[in-house]
Amino acid sequence: MISINQQAPEFEEDAFIDEKIKKIKLRDFKGRWLVLFFYPADFTFVCPTELGSLADNYEKIKDLGAEIISVSKDTAFVHKAWKDASETIKKIRFPMLADPTGRVCRAYGTLIEDDGISTRATFIINPEGIIKAFEFHDNSIGRSSEELIRKLQAAKFVSDNKGNVCPMNWKPGMKTITPSTELIGKI
Repeated sequence: MISINQQAPEFEEDAFIDEKIKKIKLRDFKGRWLVLFFYPADFTFVCPTELGSLADNYEKIKDLGAEIISVSKDTAFVHKAWKDASETIKKIRFPMLADPTGRVCRAYGTLIEDDGISTRATFIINPEGIIKAFEFHDNSIGRSSEELIRKLQAAKFVSDNKGNVCPMNWKPGMKTITPSTELIGKI
């Protein structure tokens, strides 16, 4: 079972990136923040809305020192075919990881065994490879790029500002909280 502050499970799989199929590993991204974005399948209905929004926000995410890897159980060839066929998916410049065996989905707990697809799940992984946030959604519920960016900003802030925590709805520039050990004992 995946948990917060756990080492992210390693993987090495094919990905479609830069119009090529190549092997990528989790450790290739060490030293950078990483958004691991699981989705059910290519050529579906909600998935292109999510991936299109990520593509539209890719520069913002990269400006935060992060990379995105999208993951589905489709092969890299299916990722290529989808990119060739869809104007929305053509915008993607981040790696699209292929997980046809389900190894990565199983390692991260996203595989719906009976359906043979992944549930919608997002993991924010710090530069040391530690999981700092994750969320799972029913496959009929799309995610929010704005909230993903806000969570990434908060994770980076608390990492860079030890001793501070971000309250609900925190955004950059807002006040944070510095917990006091005296106060914690009274709560």
